[in-house]
Amino acid sequence: MMRKIWPWLRLLVAVVILAVLVWRLGTGAFVAGLRVIDTPAIVAALAIGLLTTVLSAWRWCLVARKLDLPLGLGTAVSDYYQALLLNAVLPAGVVGDVNRAVSHGRESGNVGRGVRAVLLERLAGQVVLLVIGVVVLLADPGLVSAVVPARDILIAVGIVLAAAVAIAGWKRWGPSAGRRAVATALADGRLGLLSRDTWPVVALLSAATIAGHVAMFVVAARAAGLTAPVGQLLPLMVLALVVMGLPINIGGWGPREGFSALAFGAAGLGATPGLTTAVVYGVLTLVASLPGALVLLLRRVRVQDSKLSRYWAKASTRLASRSLPFAAVARDGRPITPDSV
Repeated sequence: MMRKIWPWLRLLVAVVILAVLVWRLGTGAFVAGLRVIDTPAIVAALAIGLLTTVLSAWRWCLVARKLDLPLGLGTAVSDYYQALLLNAVLPAGVVGDVNRAVSHGRESGNVGRGVRAVLLERLAGQVVLLVIGVVVLLADPGLVSAVVPARDILIAVGIVLAAAVAIAGWKRWGPSAGRRAVATALADGRLGLLSRDTWPVVALLSAATIAGHVAMFVVAARAAGLTAPVGQLLPLMVLALVVMGLPINIGGWGPREGFSALAFGAAGLGATPGLTTAVVYGVLTLVASLPGALVLLLRRVRVQDSKLSRYWAKASTRLASRSLPFAAVARDGRPITPDSV
């Protein structure tokens, strides 16, 4: 029951957040978020997107190779771009990651380990982001009460959701299967992520990727007309990135916009500029993922060419099998012999 309800529940929560924002702030912030984007912002988004995608793909390569799964950086970058595009345009927000995990697992001959490699790679990025978020909050404890007035409610909701996921997994796999899955995941985690020669590089790549996302947020804020110092914007943007990790969004939209409006308003920068910044950031991330469309197109053309080649090969084989072995034609009772005889 929980598996059936959860996809619709997460979409409903995101829709409710966006609806409340429209009700309280109107549609002007959303329209402005589309109108203020100019060519320099688009160029910056593509450049930052290239950097963050390469860094994330590199992190994926390190984890996958530690799990004995072959993965080249070029292939990883292409797959990552494709995943980013699918995540941005499809409601669930994780379809692209699921697709690259399963595809790489099939190509490598181990789907389970391929999926765990992607999970570990994404988990590493989220853990580093949470650590940075905690550092930001410790540096300014008053920021919590200012931007999250309902923190107790959020904590309670988080605990309920975590318990629901745990119960659903326990009922689906059962005690023994659940223990085996956890044991396998922990073993792969120690091997692929926590080895001495891997985790420092993975942590550094994750931190650099987060810096790229923050830079994208700064570009969005400047495009939205915010002139506040980067030092004032930085804590709000880091926390917005943390909130974006909540699995209650529509292609990334929902919690990011709600939190940005609340946080920027509490910081004295205005709720409407905060919402506009979040909208611009969402559009720029979509722009940054557009090379994934080229990857999809090229792969589609390659598949069609492969199918066409196989079709003509089969057609040629059928024609050859239907033709007579000799070119001579029997006439006047003479035996059929090759022309060369």
